[in-house]
Amino acid sequence: MMSILSLEHVSKSYITDGAPVPALRDVSLVVKRGEFVALVGRSGCGKSTLLNLAGAMDFPTSGKLTLDGVVTSSLGDAELTRIRCNKVGFIFQSFQLLPTLSVVENVELPLMLAGKHDVRETALEKLRWVEMESYAARMPYQLSGGQMQRVAIARALVNSPALLLADEPTGNLDTATGDMILNLLRRVVSEQRTSILMATHSVEAAAMADTVVHMRDGAVATS
Repeated sequence: MMSILSLEHVSKSYITDGAPVPALRDVSLVVKRGEFVALVGRSGCGKSTLLNLAGAMDFPTSGKLTLDGVVTSSLGDAELTRIRCNKVGFIFQSFQLLPTLSVVENVELPLMLAGKHDVRETALEKLRWVEMESYAARMPYQLSGGQMQRVAIARALVNSPALLLADEPTGNLDTATGDMILNLLRRVVSEQRTSILMATHSVEAAAMADTVVHMRDGAVATS
């Protein structure tokens, strides 16, 4: 099975007070097409940094990251914007719905940013898939946390991305609602054939994945 994401000996450092501070150390990882991979580890272990690199939001300090066959560090700004719009979807712990837009307008936004027109039916189709179409006209403040995350998933899927990046997607939810969201992500993989790379503190959440990668101090833990 071909990979959608490949990291080869990837390291990432940030400069703090003039000195490099390592965030990732020699990470090698493959996410296959249609695979659900969970990154598990404590805060500060490098999970979010890895997601930023995977989503072409940042570049490795060393090593090679390949997203859908393209080495991201070789791309210019226009190409990076295009690959983020068309290849990657993002889900966040805090949902990050725009409060001034309705539910359906939030889902339409990635399509509009990609320059597409007549986007309403596509957005409603994704809301239908997450069972939120009847809430299309509501504002985010009128939704529960679980409902907001379902809308966020619809928004992340609206451009039919090859890779979905989820950063603690159940972190702000109670256990029952979190389980519902995890089951929905499982459906994304099985029905949409979208790959998922999910960062989580939760061993229970990670159990929903096909592959679990444990991280510690910026590296993949070997034991």
